[in-house]
Amino acid sequence: MNDVDVVIVGAGYAGLVAARNLLGSGLSVRILEAADRVGGRAMTVTSSAGTAVDLGGQWIGKEHVKMRALADEFAVPLFLTHTQGKTLIRHRGRDVSLFSMTGLAVGRAFLRLAAAERFGLGARDDQTLGEWLGRVGPRRARRLMEIAMGEVIATDAELVSVRAVAEGIRGAGGLREMFGVEGGAQEALLTAGAGGLAEMMATELASVISLSHPVVDISQGESGVTVSTPHDVTRASRVIVSTAPPVANSITHRPALPEWRERVQRNTFMGTVYKAVVVYDSPFWREDGFSGELFALDGPVPSTFDVSPPGGRGHLCTLVPGQSARNLDKLSPVTRRATILSGIARHFGEPARHPLSFHEKSWHQDEFVHGGYMAWPRPGALNDVRNVGAEPVGRVHWAGTETSPRYSGYFEGAVLSGERVADEVLATF
Repeated sequence: MNDVDVVIVGAGYAGLVAARNLLGSGLSVRILEAADRVGGRAMTVTSSAGTAVDLGGQWIGKEHVKMRALADEFAVPLFLTHTQGKTLIRHRGRDVSLFSMTGLAVGRAFLRLAAAERFGLGARDDQTLGEWLGRVGPRRARRLMEIAMGEVIATDAELVSVRAVAEGIRGAGGLREMFGVEGGAQEALLTAGAGGLAEMMATELASVISLSHPVVDISQGESGVTVSTPHDVTRASRVIVSTAPPVANSITHRPALPEWRERVQRNTFMGTVYKAVVVYDSPFWREDGFSGELFALDGPVPSTFDVSPPGGRGHLCTLVPGQSARNLDKLSPVTRRATILSGIARHFGEPARHPLSFHEKSWHQDEFVHGGYMAWPRPGALNDVRNVGAEPVGRVHWAGTETSPRYSGYFEGAVLSGERVADEVLATF
């Protein structure tokens, strides 16, 4: 039996930051991670060209000061997202102008969304985003809005409420910051990848991290808490659960969690998103005057983004949310790869069919993460989830990006939650 002051469930950014802060304050810590890797929703692999490929979250916003500070501390340079060149908006192989009826209708829809975000106008928790988008017309404008919003929420528009989306936008700093590149949430990327930075943090914490140790039971008593995995049992004074609520729902609590806390676990769900990053010898699309940013109103690839690192290699990523992601799951790996490459080649030309390497991840199929980018409250449940927040249950404390009022769904929110929960736990000693 291993006895420590604090057990932390989950080795994502929230858990890693909480552990660093607690250890720095003199407490003993053990991190129990169900997967065989650290990082949670951050995951970086290496391409055949030796470049870092982010298969999970990737962008660092201008106002993400905590993540920028971590990158600086671990000497991981950031590089700016490429924005020069033409952004493609395509329908049936033809360009769609933002000065067309479609563009004007999208502009009006974003104004309505801004009113919902700033003033709560039209932001109802009993109305789904899908129903809200159904009022956008003409059809091409609605489809463009569906793609733009799908990239943000990473789930089916019919499963999340307008109010939840509006509050998420507000917490991210507003529409301009959430959708923006220069000065916005997509401003920069990490040369080592977001997963690479998490791995560097974990190296520093290697002696207290146990991988492949899924927590199955948390039992509270008068003198402490017992945390059980299939491999061992750890006694501690406090426990921090830093995984998303739907993931934490698999843990048995003794005594049972109060009803108000169980509603958080029961009334949230993880998003559905497929991500592919295609690595090329060079960012060839730039030679044709394209930025690499694409919004396709038809076809299997709804969007692409240039995430090429310094050094000359070309990286294009695509994010496919909701039902479209589940449709890709039905294909064999070979067919799915050919489908994605064909979709990219349709807009950027034949060189797109010949990458150096191809990398993909269906986050909703990850048994330890259950989806991405975050956990959403079900329509009608926002008040239950928001009012509970991160209130402790006895000796059990809660962290994770979903518990952060600011930048929920981002790594910045995870780091903020890790700092907050560490302070919360320290106050009990």
